[in-house]
Amino acid sequence: MYCACFHSAHARVFLFTFNEIEALYDLFKKLSNCIFDDSLIHKEEFNLALLRNSRKRNLFADRIFDLFDVKHNGVIEFEEFVRSLSIFHPNAPEADKITFAFRLYDLRQTGYIECEELKEMVLAILTESDLTLSDEEVESIVSKTMMEADSKGDGKIDPEEWKEFVAKKPSLIRNMTLPDLKDITLAFPSFILNTEFEE
Repeated sequence: MYCACFHSAHARVFLFTFNEIEALYDLFKKLSNCIFDDSLIHKEEFNLALLRNSRKRNLFADRIFDLFDVKHNGVIEFEEFVRSLSIFHPNAPEADKITFAFRLYDLRQTGYIECEELKEMVLAILTESDLTLSDEEVESIVSKTMMEADSKGDGKIDPEEWKEFVAKKPSLIRNMTLPDLKDITLAFPSFILNTEFEE
């Protein structure tokens, strides 16, 4: 599956050095064989790595998996893994991070972030944070965000409006950078290494 030709052809595109590609391959092998021994990352393995539970449902994890699964075949292959992780590299262009974050929020893949999608994401964030807000408070957050981001006033956020909104609120893409990717050969991201299967 992995060969030396892979790194020479793609390392520059992915922002990783040869040694980092090798370290990512070791990580990929660990992840892709923790439940299914087939050298492909399945959603259950992805969830186990991110959430420490292979069966837990999470809107963010599902969306990230779907975006990593470039071929849309239900698994993540090594090249998809490296290509997608490169977006989270500290040296990745901010424009790539903004685009990835937009695609993350564009749940229905319409090319826009609509009010209902924004509400689903707010509710997912609250659930993950174990926070509870009233329906009115959630609606207020969604309405305020739409008013700030939807500069055209058409009830949806297009990629250009998203870019402008992120420029005003850079914290929206703070999680799009994983500092450990700068030198993956020294330490794997700790959240990925917990691959103990939980029933």
